[in-house]
Amino acid sequence: MPCTVVVCGFFGDTGKGKVISYLALADDVEVAARGGVGPNAGHTVVYKGQKYIMRMLPSAFVNERCRLLIGPGVLVDPDVLLREVELIGASGRVGVDPQCAIIEPEHKERDRKGHLKERIGTTGSGCGPCSADRALRIARLARDEPKLKPFLADVPLEVNRAIDEGKNVILEGTQGTFLSLWHGTYPYVTSKDVTASAICADVGVGPTKVDDVVVVFKAYVTRVGAGPLPGELSQEEAERRGWAEVASVTGRKRRAAPFNFELAKRAVMLNGATQVAITKVDVLYPECKGARSFEDLPREAREFIGRIEKELKVPVSLIGTGPDVNEIIDRRGELGLKRD
Repeated sequence: MPCTVVVCGFFGDTGKGKVISYLALADDVEVAARGGVGPNAGHTVVYKGQKYIMRMLPSAFVNERCRLLIGPGVLVDPDVLLREVELIGASGRVGVDPQCAIIEPEHKERDRKGHLKERIGTTGSGCGPCSADRALRIARLARDEPKLKPFLADVPLEVNRAIDEGKNVILEGTQGTFLSLWHGTYPYVTSKDVTASAICADVGVGPTKVDDVVVVFKAYVTRVGAGPLPGELSQEEAERRGWAEVASVTGRKRRAAPFNFELAKRAVMLNGATQVAITKVDVLYPECKGARSFEDLPREAREFIGRIEKELKVPVSLIGTGPDVNEIIDRRGELGLKRD
């Protein structure tokens, strides 16, 4: 059952898009299905010199053989989806479940003012109000949207059939563990659970069919919008360290803090992690840029990875050393984690 779930361990912005796109190529993934909330999350992929920010389609699109699916638990903005399909020329390999709820213009209007905007600091993409309408059973579904008719597909059936046939499958999460409606820093959270078990439910895959859960952490912590951030640095200090970033969806500045081991341990527990990926090690240690083997890392970086493994008690199998898809150290083989 070659099924892997990939989720974020902090507050989003950890580089899931990079990790998923790498795995899609390295493992020749045939089916990728996106769970999570909807277009309020942007996954950045840098491939062949081009930068993509995907808000609806799975980051596995870089593998041109891969079927790209959106699970029934995901909210869909038809305009965003259609732009992405056109951008990557993927109309023949995209499937949207008929049960996906549709984000309407009025959802965006409600999301861009009042409590959600001023107190919570939402993205304004309409996801929270649409989730609320879905819970009230008044949301419109993908099966009711004429623009999506060519893409409708039974996503749970497709994904489970692929797993049963032994194909490599990735389930892609969105947001971060501590933005979960259940496990996050409420009320400064997204509109649903986004841990690994929820991603499985969003796509329609039972827990016994999952082989691996990869939790992605950045070498430091960032957060967009309101809510607590333990150890938060001043903007000036974040800029001095090179940790000052801008959110891919909203363009807002990300707040920054050092790697938080306590949060990381809790994220490993909540997601049932079997592997950990660490991205942007090259930002923490610039001499790591482009490294392709663990031995090429400087001693400080190797010790940092060693401490993460010791405290989290989970192997660090993937280490990002630059923004490009292929700037990554894949340790799965040496750690005995690689499946044929």
